[in-house]
Amino acid sequence: MSGFLRIILVVAALATFPSRTLQAQGTYPTRPITMIVPFPPGGVADQTGRPVAAAMEKILKQPVVVSNRPGAGGAVGMSLAANAKPDGYTILMALSSISIIPEADKLFGRQPTYRMDQLAPVALVTADPTVLMVRADSPWKTVKDFVEDARKRPGEISFSSSGIYGTLHMAMEMFAHSAGIKLKHVPFSGAGPAMTALLGNHVQAFASGPSVVLPQIQAGKLRPLAVWGDKRVAALPDVPTFKELGFKDVEFYIWSGLFAPAGTPEPIMKTLRDTMRMVVADPDFKSAMEKLQTPVDYRDAPEFKEFWDKDAAELARAVQRVGRIEGAQ
Repeated sequence: MSGFLRIILVVAALATFPSRTLQAQGTYPTRPITMIVPFPPGGVADQTGRPVAAAMEKILKQPVVVSNRPGAGGAVGMSLAANAKPDGYTILMALSSISIIPEADKLFGRQPTYRMDQLAPVALVTADPTVLMVRADSPWKTVKDFVEDARKRPGEISFSSSGIYGTLHMAMEMFAHSAGIKLKHVPFSGAGPAMTALLGNHVQAFASGPSVVLPQIQAGKLRPLAVWGDKRVAALPDVPTFKELGFKDVEFYIWSGLFAPAGTPEPIMKTLRDTMRMVVADPDFKSAMEKLQTPVDYRDAPEFKEFWDKDAAELARAVQRVGRIEGAQ
């Protein structure tokens, strides 16, 4: 083969390389996708992630396997996703704690578990305010009762959470800080175990998204005292907001959103975004969310990014306000 012919063949091969690459990406997915849920079964991320995965499977014609990877308030699973290969085969169903953990690392001067810029937003799925829960047989009928008792017994009333500096922990710390009370924190690996601790009377209070606790409220086992939103929860119309009760700076939402590792090729990101647009319209997904009484707050990647940036800034201020928490290192 002459040198000239060899050069022509090499140039031709290089010219077709981009189109071949795009064609290969255009066939995505060709194998199962892993959805990391960084909390145990039973919490908001899991309850949202499983119906999303089921709907994605129908649309993409490939299995979407939910992998619960709890630990460190969600940091273990989020770090796994942030450091995964950006090929579209590892995605993450995260909560608002995704923004809290890096700020807590900064507060203690620790090497960050992950950076937020390692994850690319795909779609916001839900956004719900947290609810302050106590056992139905507890002596507290109102937030006023709870606060008055806590002031008499600093550090004696305990609450469970999904982990140190996790979503549910931060909500309770914001309330305690605003109320001027000291509570005892008992962290667990997720909302499911944290609620079980309250039901078992191992702790006295718990903050959670409405979907997790509504069945227990309806069964007469738990009592809601207040919600962290700017308005009352539709499913709990008789439960006041903290703002109504005079706690002006106590507002917190547990949102769930889908992420992919940063650097995931744009054609694959587009497929994921288009898929999520169809997921939220899927009848089975909508039915699952209605059963949980969780309102869908779908936002595509650009709107989600704007929402996430604003929420992250507010949470960073909240972490700074709460400060270094004993036992968090």
